Amino acid sequence: MQNTSHVSYFILGAYLDIGNIKYWYFLITILLYMVILLVNTSLIVLISMNRSLHEPMYVLLCSLFVNELYGSTALFPFLLIQTLSDVHTISVSFCFLQIFMVYSYANIEFCTLAIMSYDRYLAICCPLQYNTRMTVNKVFMLVAAAWLYSFMKMLVLLSLNIPLTLCGNVLKNFYCQNYLIVKLACSNTKVNNIYGLFGIVITVLVPLLPILFSYIKILQVCFSGSNQTRQKAVSTCTPHLASLMNFTFGCCFEILQTRFDMTHVPRVLRIILSLYFLIIQPLMNPFMYGLQMSKIRKTFLFYYKAMSSQRDALKV
Repeated sequence: MQNTSHVSYFILGAYLDIGNIKYWYFLITILLYMVILLVNTSLIVLISMNRSLHEPMYVLLCSLFVNELYGSTALFPFLLIQTLSDVHTISVSFCFLQIFMVYSYANIEFCTLAIMSYDRYLAICCPLQYNTRMTVNKVFMLVAAAWLYSFMKMLVLLSLNIPLTLCGNVLKNFYCQNYLIVKLACSNTKVNNIYGLFGIVITVLVPLLPILFSYIKILQVCFSGSNQTRQKAVSTCTPHLASLMNFTFGCCFEILQTRFDMTHVPRVLRIILSLYFLIIQPLMNPFMYGLQMSKIRKTFLFYYKAMSSQRDALKV
């Protein structure tokens, strides 16, 4: 097998020649990307421009929506190019950049959801202390720490993988993945495998601990509290739990697919689930939070009615 440590590109082996159908896939993909850009950007602008939404929960939502744009941008422009291309290759440098973006996106998502669960715990279980324990400045610091921690973690990962000597350049996927590159290595990958497993554990378990703690406390308050408390918990926690379970499901399948033989799973289902966490999460979150969070919904309707009135006045 050819030593590819000096080769400048990888071949993405998951793509097939589908003829003119590729133009329909391109159209669907670009429409999905445009919707993701539109809805996430709209909510970021809405939260940023409206002072009544400058509260810890909405700052966290703004960070979440920014991360959805970041993660989808790591995939969609590349996917659009590959859909129309007859040769499915990617340069080594861009491949590592994509790994950095996709993996840091997943890490930031879990960290943000963990901070949001703690915010909900304080709001429901400690309402009198909420304004002192969860200020906007503290939230900004937590968000900045989550992004910085995720970037540093990925830089360590890449510093271990870039020097590897490879004995192949075919990646059996639609985009670059860390473990697929490690499996191509001729050199010793013990450290890479240990750090990779360690990275998966801390990406999932570290955020999971505050999430479990928060929801155990919230459930205790719900069972012992009033109907009003239960209604508040349900209305504010439902989108968060749905987002968490959706993203965890997508990530878990992708981890299993890269580390175990999944050929017994139908190919179409493997394709959908492989791209699931990079497509459904950025698409679902803005709609779910925009519809469920009454304050965001009311603010959006207020601006929509104001713009409609302004248009009607200009017509007159």
